[in-house]
Amino acid sequence: MRVVTWNVNSMKARLPRFLSWAAERQPDVVLMQETKTDDASWPAPVFADLGYESAHLGTGRWNGVAVLSRVGLEDVSYGLDDQPEFDGVAEARALGATVGGVRLWSLYVPNGRGVGVPHYEYKLEFLQAVRAQARAELLQLGPTTPFGVLGDFNVAPHDDDVWDIGAFGGSTHVSAPERAAIEAIRYDGPDEVLSDLMPRASIDPADTRHPYTFWEMRMLGFQKGRGMRIDLVLANAALAERVKSVWVDRDTRKGQGPSDHAPLVLDLS
Repeated sequence: MRVVTWNVNSMKARLPRFLSWAAERQPDVVLMQETKTDDASWPAPVFADLGYESAHLGTGRWNGVAVLSRVGLEDVSYGLDDQPEFDGVAEARALGATVGGVRLWSLYVPNGRGVGVPHYEYKLEFLQAVRAQARAELLQLGPTTPFGVLGDFNVAPHDDDVWDIGAFGGSTHVSAPERAAIEAIRYDGPDEVLSDLMPRASIDPADTRHPYTFWEMRMLGFQKGRGMRIDLVLANAALAERVKSVWVDRDTRKGQGPSDHAPLVLDLS
């Protein structure tokens, strides 16, 4: 089974590229973020023609999440149980579903905007809600059910997950509280419950570059290698043991009209 998480940065803008990419890569499950469309405009019939059931949560603004599956789509959860609001709105940033016997969440974590501003505090609260959701579901599902939290976390867990840590001094994505929030999702006390599955940099098994998943659109960020690893796969042991490979579909970032994120591909036995 091939599972992909991808911040498409507007489904409307990316649909032609998505269709050609899907025909080539043949994913069984696609978790999307930043669809930038509302539920009424979601192109479910287009995906159905390709054999995918789909669930979408979006308002047409700067968020939106989705799950596409051709191996079943059950137990869809629209939003986190204790998801915080921002300016009185519960944004479309989390969608859970069971696909082919695997429980997955598609997450689009708030950007944070700047350390110490209200949106940054909202980001930390959102990550706390992700931790609570994961713990509750892991307890309910038990250790034998594959479980994963995937998507655009807007956090680079380690210094080498950004192209130049010196360029990020005092900024979001690399601050200690954000990284601690990711660690809190992964660990319950001293015990690791969700592994951060490190991908390789591209489809090429011999590629030794760092596996960035995002490059700024400005100032030739991709061409100059100014990337970040902010799209993550956090997997429990039952999911991790099924993994054959994890890789960034880096070439998807090339060409005309790409998303600023590349798909992150998880191939399972």
